[in-house]
Amino acid sequence: MTFKQKIKQHHLVLLQDKIDVYQDMISGLSEDAQNDAKGSAGDKHETALSMMHLEQEKLTNKLKETIVLKEILEKIDVSKTTTTIFLGSYVTVNSIQLFISAALPKINIEGVTVLSISPQSPLGSQLMGKKQGDIVFVNETSFTIHQVL
Repeated sequence: MTFKQKIKQHHLVLLQDKIDVYQDMISGLSEDAQNDAKGSAGDKHETALSMMHLEQEKLTNKLKETIVLKEILEKIDVSKTTTTIFLGSYVTVNSIQLFISAALPKINIEGVTVLSISPQSPLGSQLMGKKQGDIVFVNETSFTIHQVL
């Protein structure tokens, strides 16, 4: 398994774990609401149900966002390599290791810290289409591209 494949796989596992947690929390809230409906009445009951419903909506939105991130990641072909930066590139700028994919948490693979950034992010948008040796600027900071895989 290549380093890029390990990065992708690690993120897919993390995202699937998040999806599972959100789904469990949503179904737990649904069960609580059904159980609460059987034995309660009055304003307190209505307020509690309303709060549960709001929490369920928040979790559903987070679930949808996480599913979108996972779908983006699944579409990336990490076996593809080129000299120009594109979606799925593994890039070294200055001393930072970047995976151009989606805005995902920082991870550590084989002792290497990897930041996954979106091509729409300020740095990601500047890097797209660039090559090794190019220099890009973001907020008056220069980033030299040392490696593109």
